[in-house]
Amino acid sequence: MNLINYTGIIMELTRENIEVPMDVPPEKREEYIDNYLEITKSTGRLMLFAGDQKIEHMNKDFCGENISQDDNEPEHIFRIAKNSTIGVFATQFGLMAKYAGSYKEVPYLVKLNSKTNLLSKELSDPYSRQLVEVKDVVAMKKNHGLKILSVGYTIYLGSEFEHEMLTQASKIICEAHKNGLVVVLWIYPRGKSVADEKDPHLIAGATGVAACLGADFVKINYPKKEGENSAELLKEATSAAGRTNVVCAGGSSDDPRAFLQRLYDQIHIGGAKGNATGRNIHQKHLDEAVRMCNAISAITLEDKTVDEAMSIYNRQ
Repeated sequence: MNLINYTGIIMELTRENIEVPMDVPPEKREEYIDNYLEITKSTGRLMLFAGDQKIEHMNKDFCGENISQDDNEPEHIFRIAKNSTIGVFATQFGLMAKYAGSYKEVPYLVKLNSKTNLLSKELSDPYSRQLVEVKDVVAMKKNHGLKILSVGYTIYLGSEFEHEMLTQASKIICEAHKNGLVVVLWIYPRGKSVADEKDPHLIAGATGVAACLGADFVKINYPKKEGENSAELLKEATSAAGRTNVVCAGGSSDDPRAFLQRLYDQIHIGGAKGNATGRNIHQKHLDEAVRMCNAISAITLEDKTVDEAMSIYNRQ
């Protein structure tokens, strides 16, 4: 078992040195530890395969130029999750209700809120309201024997509706921990009052908010500043997060080597504790998507080099 220290080097992880939040009740402590070990594959790092864009970006991310025809069918992302090495597969409750019965071996994160991108921030600040309750997730897990390890929720800091999202997120974390579930927050500064969504100080502020809410992991955009190294800039955010682990969004599809190098730098320079990747995986046909997913996992979970990960991606 492994744990990643501040240098990015893998160390031993045991049940005894997992920091269980104090809002996890004693009778759920072992379940939380089990879920944490499973979601990180006993490494302390998270390989999150993001399949929640069906609502977020609608069909723009699933059908079009340079996107495999496989991706237009919703079951494609479940097939990838089944056949790849991942920590957890994130998708919506309703999509799981339709497909998860055929993919019970997949480790799941249920995304509790989502919104489309049709309404621009020039017209209205973003607000993503909770769609289902944690109790509904727990019931589906118990009733059908699904490997639901975690829940997730998105907050848009700077939105005029941030107070409602912060309140919902706080309640979700409390309820999820009561049931032994790991919590991942998506936090993005966004709205008419936010001039630069990737400003390093704002991104660090977002991870600090996640820490204050008690999240186990927080997914953020990779910070960016003209003339600066983003991996170095990320250090401010990972430090501000304290005991909340930071992962970066994968973003739009990129050259595989460039993407893998960026991920490696996020972990070994910036102090990230994994990744959250969607389009760079699922927009490929099934075989290539699985190879890309396993290459990402090799860096995240096995501490492989970029060259070693590329050899996995290039296997035929």
